[in-house]
Amino acid sequence: MKKNIVIFIKVLPLILLVNTFLAAQQNNLAKLRKTTYIDEPIQATHKYWVVFRDKGAFAPNARYVSVQTWQNRRLLGLPLQQISDVPVATQYIQQLQKQKIRLCQRSKWLNAVSVRANAAQRTWLRQQAFVKEVSLVYTQGVIAAQQRTNEPSKKQFATVLKQMKAQFLVEAGLNGKSIKIGIIDVGFDGADKLSALKHIFKDKRFLGGRDFVKPSNKKMFNRQTNDDYHGTQVWRAIAGKTTQRQFGLATGAQFYIARTDHGVTETRTEEDNWIAAVEWMDSLGVRIVNTSLGYSDGFTNRKEDYTPQEMDGKTSKISRAADIAVKQKGMLMVVSAGNEGAIQWKVVSTPGDAKEALSVGATNKNFRAKAGYSSIGPDFLPYLKPNVSCFASNGTSFSAPVISGLAACLLQKKPSLKNTELRAIIEKSAHLYPYGNNYIGYGIPQANVALKLINEPLWKPDNVKTMEVTKDKLVLEKLTAKKVVVFHKRDQYQVQHQQRMKVGKDQKVVIKRHKRTTQRTTIDIGHEVIEIYWK
Repeated sequence: MKKNIVIFIKVLPLILLVNTFLAAQQNNLAKLRKTTYIDEPIQATHKYWVVFRDKGAFAPNARYVSVQTWQNRRLLGLPLQQISDVPVATQYIQQLQKQKIRLCQRSKWLNAVSVRANAAQRTWLRQQAFVKEVSLVYTQGVIAAQQRTNEPSKKQFATVLKQMKAQFLVEAGLNGKSIKIGIIDVGFDGADKLSALKHIFKDKRFLGGRDFVKPSNKKMFNRQTNDDYHGTQVWRAIAGKTTQRQFGLATGAQFYIARTDHGVTETRTEEDNWIAAVEWMDSLGVRIVNTSLGYSDGFTNRKEDYTPQEMDGKTSKISRAADIAVKQKGMLMVVSAGNEGAIQWKVVSTPGDAKEALSVGATNKNFRAKAGYSSIGPDFLPYLKPNVSCFASNGTSFSAPVISGLAACLLQKKPSLKNTELRAIIEKSAHLYPYGNNYIGYGIPQANVALKLINEPLWKPDNVKTMEVTKDKLVLEKLTAKKVVVFHKRDQYQVQHQQRMKVGKDQKVVIKRHKRTTQRTTIDIGHEVIEIYWK
């Protein structure tokens, strides 16, 4: 899937705009909603993003989001009224409809619409004074084999929860109660019948869902494609439990779900679906969004692919929207880093490249090292990606939701936490912090450390040490750990080589400088992390 300037508006007295204008505006919007979405492609046209220059005429004092959203913003100290909340101008949409241009989705944050238009209509659009930009959206679809995974096993979730020391959350009585989580995914086939999610429906904590691929579909739990079980399994990884086993951490949370991905094919047309879904969730007061989707290459026409260099956090509209969700709306965006680490692409997919997103990679089961398939952070980014990681045998699709569950529990503990504070706590609780890398970020979050950081933000664990080494090797002795993970880095973040080592019977391990270009090496020996500076 897939720079507008977004500013805040002040609360202004309503002088010239009266109640009759508001009523007319709402009526016009209601009419337009009936004609905005279409299900069938129009073969004679192409799809475009149309960005408008301004919001047109609107009521400054109107509330365009829910009361819950305003309550969230008040709690987080954010402006209640934001110009990005204002819908796309009714008068501009009407102008497009007069030209018989078919609208697909609208983005109030980007002040844009996606449309289907022929050559003559495209020319007309580019001539209009109220139109800032018209850009083509590629629509060639391919099978998305890299993103699809098998159903995660019960054993998998037992492992990841143990890795993260989730028992501390259970002992504290934390389960994400009353926290609103949004899930953006392929589909949710059979979720209402899955035993591990029965408690969600029984307690009426499923609050609503929308199909942005096929808006006429009102049966969110019926299969649209063979991949629609993916979202169901992601949901289970966030909140699933049975009488015998707990799969996710946010078993007490409330949920909104959105289908934005076609499942069978991958196209950049899904970008506008994703953006519309995030805007919808913000308007309902959702505080955490989990998206286990990622987009990179794989199109039939290679010219239509993203390039690794475009995973820069600002090229794709989906990453721009993720940053708006965090910086302006106060949402925590938890995103799968991607599953391309073992192929030529290698780097994170979008929106995992977004600076403000909490991007999640995957680790191995027995070693706290990067899983082979897990995508790495590009070396040209000025910030660290992924942010954190945890175990998942079947893709980062199932590591991100575990972190979403952790976030909900921490937010339940302290609802006034800002999203950036919450993200920082999760990062700082990870086992490698502050010595992260572009393989697994800061590592695996530890629930007990995260809970302590909520009350003591400046607290630092004493199991992280630094060491200067003047020779090209270091011998560690009297080790109680059986396994060691080593990350050789050419600078602060960029890994040159990852090693998984077993400690010998003599309780020793020899760490050699990988190359003369290696500047730093992070050693994870289980109970302790050592950052080596080679001299």
